Amino acid sequence: MVLLSQRLPTPKVVGSAQDATLSSIEHLGYVQIDTISVIERAHHHTLYNRNSRYKSAHLEELIADKKVFEYWAHAASYLPMTNYRFTLPRKQAIASGKQKHWYKRDTKLMQSVAERIKAEGPLMAKDFDKKGKKHGEWKTAPTKQALENLFMEGELMISKRVNFHKVYDLTERVLPSSLNTTTPTDDEYSKFLVKKYLRANGLGKLTEMTYLIKKTKPLVSHALENMLADGEIAQIHVGDNMYYILPESYELLNKPLTRKTLNILSPFDNLLIQRKRTSEIFGFHYLLECYVPQHKRIHGYFTLPILWDGKLVARMDSKVDRKKKVLHIHQLTLEPSLKKTEAFADALSTELQPFMKFNECSSVVLHGIEPPNLKFEFLCKFQSLDFL
Repeated sequence: MVLLSQRLPTPKVVGSAQDATLSSIEHLGYVQIDTISVIERAHHHTLYNRNSRYKSAHLEELIADKKVFEYWAHAASYLPMTNYRFTLPRKQAIASGKQKHWYKRDTKLMQSVAERIKAEGPLMAKDFDKKGKKHGEWKTAPTKQALENLFMEGELMISKRVNFHKVYDLTERVLPSSLNTTTPTDDEYSKFLVKKYLRANGLGKLTEMTYLIKKTKPLVSHALENMLADGEIAQIHVGDNMYYILPESYELLNKPLTRKTLNILSPFDNLLIQRKRTSEIFGFHYLLECYVPQHKRIHGYFTLPILWDGKLVARMDSKVDRKKKVLHIHQLTLEPSLKKTEAFADALSTELQPFMKFNECSSVVLHGIEPPNLKFEFLCKFQSLDFL
């Protein structure tokens, strides 16, 4: 139920490749943006796993066509434009001071920045003066802080990115003219959060549905009670945990799951971004170790979880050398529960070919494997991939 709701393993898609990308974003509800680029960035990686014909240009095209926009889900994300009105409660709460953003508001500077964009058109942070007191670890300039505050409050939107740098414009110039921009009621908003989460994830708890969405837990808790009483949702137990589901999701249990297909996932993939949930459902304990001091790392700097046979069975610490077009696998670590290592090696070698193409690599180097006694077995499987 969880995997099919997440559109994993990668489904066969019909129609245009770009339409399949939009469908994936609309179904998932959001795709997280991340700046780490040791392999292809997370937003592209997540969409690649839902659409075998995915191209990075799709996101740019969908933003230009006003079908996708940037805002905050639990983190910076791409969202479907059809969900725009459900970002308004957060924007209005930040604008009114009921919720805080991490940058201090300088109203005068914010007004000056907004007026300049209104007069000159879309601008990037580098188009503004960087003088003044910098903020935080990233030493953010005051004008950048003003831009981000205006963005979080909804006065500005991101019209596009240039070399991954945000281009800001007035919201009214970015939104489609026909879009519904009415603010949802509390009941509409809370039911939207419930249904959106359950459609994309199959089953969920209150804490998962409100993950890092400030001050929504009481609203969603009330909605769950009412929806349960009205039969809009149901409850099931998985092990010792109680989850909510949409009644139509029971049908997924009658659909086959393609177990031979393997997916190399992003650490920020929607399937496993909530680590506690991943542990409870799949028994897979995952930590992204790029934020851990090097001497304390166990599996590597940027390990990619691997889904196969309906389970999370391995992790692959990877990095792309873009100049030499080489995908380095610094360490491939198999879970102790993985017994069918030969079949897994076949599946991994099959998926590595499109994964290399996705990362614009022509060869792969396998540096190490855990347990080490399996290295020869895997090297034999990977010979056709030009493993060194």
